[in-house]
Amino acid sequence: MKQLLYSTVALFTLCTTAMAQDASFSYFSYTGDDARFQQKINPTTQYYNPILAGFYPDPSICRAGDTFYLVNSSFSFYPGVPIHKSKDLVNWESIGYVLNRPSQLPLEKQRVSGGIFAPAIEYNEKNKTFYMITTNVGRGNFYVKSKDPEKGWSDPIYLPIIDGIDPSFFFDKDGKGYIVHNAPVMGGADYEGQRAIRLIEFDVKNDKAIGEPIEIVRGGTKVEKRPIWIEGPHLYRIGKYYYLMCAEGGTGAWHSEVIFRAKNPKGPWEEAPNNPILTQRTGLDPNRPNVVTSTGHADMIQDKKGDWWAVFLGCRPYENDFYNTGRDTYLLPVTWKDGWPTILKPGIAIPPVGDKKGLMPSSKNELTGNFSYTDNFPGTELSQKWFFLRNPSQFYRVANGKLLLQPLGTNIYQRDAISAVWTRQQHEHFVAETAVSFTVKNEKHLAGMALLQNEDHNFVFGKTLLRGRQAVVLTRAEKQSTIIASAFIPDGELKLKVEGNGRYYDFYYAVGNGAWMPLCMGVDAINLSTSRSGGFIGNCIGLYATSNKISQK
Repeated sequence: MKQLLYSTVALFTLCTTAMAQDASFSYFSYTGDDARFQQKINPTTQYYNPILAGFYPDPSICRAGDTFYLVNSSFSFYPGVPIHKSKDLVNWESIGYVLNRPSQLPLEKQRVSGGIFAPAIEYNEKNKTFYMITTNVGRGNFYVKSKDPEKGWSDPIYLPIIDGIDPSFFFDKDGKGYIVHNAPVMGGADYEGQRAIRLIEFDVKNDKAIGEPIEIVRGGTKVEKRPIWIEGPHLYRIGKYYYLMCAEGGTGAWHSEVIFRAKNPKGPWEEAPNNPILTQRTGLDPNRPNVVTSTGHADMIQDKKGDWWAVFLGCRPYENDFYNTGRDTYLLPVTWKDGWPTILKPGIAIPPVGDKKGLMPSSKNELTGNFSYTDNFPGTELSQKWFFLRNPSQFYRVANGKLLLQPLGTNIYQRDAISAVWTRQQHEHFVAETAVSFTVKNEKHLAGMALLQNEDHNFVFGKTLLRGRQAVVLTRAEKQSTIIASAFIPDGELKLKVEGNGRYYDFYYAVGNGAWMPLCMGVDAINLSTSRSGGFIGNCIGLYATSNKISQK
């Protein structure tokens, strides 16, 4: 990883105080194998949906020349706002993170699903500058800018005039700039969930909002039906019209995408007769294969050939509305009729395979499809697959093929930075495995794996002391944390393995070169689902160490 964030010098100082010994991890492996990705495709003309599998919500996209850039929400993980680039909209390459300095992303004491909501990326052709605007729910709305997304972004420029969330830039052909965003209804809401979209002019030259915001949409579409949560707005100029596209209905099963058009950015706005232009809320067989739900929060982009495409979020439930993988990013073509776009007609299910000519598949794709990888921690820097919860302290280093974690006195149940690195669960059916060497000094010390949905919904699986003896322990948290399995173990490197099968997970361990032993089978992992836990992330798999494993709120 090229970013300074991940340099060993910047993030690790050897601790000489009498604390817990470092936990040493020798590898991490992940395998995903879902039925939806087992269909054979021609990778030059077909692609799997989702195009980014796992916790990649709230996609936003822009194009500069022949290169597309896509960003996603990151909430309270650091660094923030993962960014990918692509030449064909299907095969994406990670280029790091937009927010990779503490000055850009203060996250102290924020809940897991706090932090960064709904980043929006835009390229201003007039000044050849990229803009990323977003909400840090613990700090406010702001934007950063860059001439080259691969070479870093500015410090944040805050916009206190924005009252709400989900801001998005639009740069018109005449050079004028605008920001649209979700906001409270002016004068007060008429019912619970009623929101509005506001517009404010933006002074591109002086980097500031000007004038006062105006309310351009109140409530949403079909206002007589009392629509809720109009949000995630994007503004476009296409032909003789301006188009305002928004998510509506909330981020659950009633999620949708709607669109308006006007001759002027300030309105008046006309609703599309075919709204919503994307949803999976009704008219579909609940027993259909490859179910995708909760579609919405879309953004549109035109390619160099003049064709329009939409990226949007969706979810892959294993039963009812329960899913542990979070909200993925999907891609579909946009069709036009009578001056109105449609992403997907009503009553049509999201296809697991899409068609697109001229694709340029890479030799290795670990963003979608079925795949396996192993990280043996080469060099001195972490792979871009890994991220932290909140702003990290100096707790880790990579050296001699090991990841060394210095256990901190904070733990997974607290709103603090903890000694852990995280990656995504990207499949319903997966296997994650690691090996850790750790000398336990007292019963508060633990090192191993963690599965995270939030502070109150998680698993901790690792080596500790139990009644004065070395043991491997599995703790499940669903508001309350409980040890659900344990086994006493001898000295030696401890291997840990989690096998996920939809709702139920199996946990195994092995010591040294010994055989795998089941610790607990068929464990209900519904506590890692969004519908059970609340919040907005997908399950994250962590390598974790603490010198204070006791739950403390």
